[in-house]
Amino acid sequence: MSVQAPSAVVLVRPHHFRPNPLTADDNVFQIAGSATQSSRLMAALATAAYDEVTRAASALAAAGIRVHLFDDESPDRPDSVFPNNWMSTHPGGHVAIYPMYAANRRGERRSDVIDMLKNEYRVQDVIDYSGLELDDVFLEGTGAIVLDHGSRVAYVARSHRADPIALERFCTNFGYEPMVFDAVDPSGVPVYHTNVMMGIATDFALVGLDLIQSPARRAEVVDRLTAHGRVVIDLDFEQVCDFAGNAIELHAPSGRVLALSRRAADTLRPHQLAIIQRSCTLLPLDIPTIELAGGSVRCMIAGIHLDPRPVTVAV
Repeated sequence: MSVQAPSAVVLVRPHHFRPNPLTADDNVFQIAGSATQSSRLMAALATAAYDEVTRAASALAAAGIRVHLFDDESPDRPDSVFPNNWMSTHPGGHVAIYPMYAANRRGERRSDVIDMLKNEYRVQDVIDYSGLELDDVFLEGTGAIVLDHGSRVAYVARSHRADPIALERFCTNFGYEPMVFDAVDPSGVPVYHTNVMMGIATDFALVGLDLIQSPARRAEVVDRLTAHGRVVIDLDFEQVCDFAGNAIELHAPSGRVLALSRRAADTLRPHQLAIIQRSCTLLPLDIPTIELAGGSVRCMIAGIHLDPRPVTVAV
């Protein structure tokens, strides 16, 4: 078992998925939605996304991952398929709830998900940062923060979705060292979420290194990631756009798997695949509709880094 790779996850299956117009301005990976799109097209997108989550949940469960699948029937939460932005869990029984940048995403926070975690796993405390939204302070969970759980480093691409005040509070409460850097695409637009350009597994990390502006900071990121033998797989911008960095390592009974989209898997080169397959089996998921919203498999999965409660057997 690796502290980096959870064996259980939370997924949210949306009934009214669509690209979120309130996030299109700063998410260059998103296909902008339009209020003028026909109701038939919107319904088709919603149905396709629903089916993609259903198939993804089945594929993860078939691989031996424990899946907690929640449905979202609200028509007012277009991005609810991405629960990793509003919650995270941590070894030792800790849960964090985060402040969200887009106003129509704040309703994604769900007490029933937190209640499930308390009932099924050992939860010691829940730290809720969502009140920072009143001061326009945001930190969008493990979208904004990519965590190295073993080395206790929190990697963050600077953006208005990753406020330094909230980041400092999180790192103090949860015992991580912040590693903040500026990351931009070839047009100079800041990367909106760190997890589209970086994914950390136990033995390797997928990183769009060229997006990190400062050569010195880039070298420092590589040094920290490789300090204990981890290999850095450098992704070019085309691969980042294909969501190759938006992957998550999970622990299955047969060993570790890397969950990523089919599109992401197809963009990886043979030498990159060889590094991954030394320690992980690829688990590609077909989610082309969901990727229209500017996120991929890592965004869909909230990993559960908590100890399960023992099963009580009636006598």
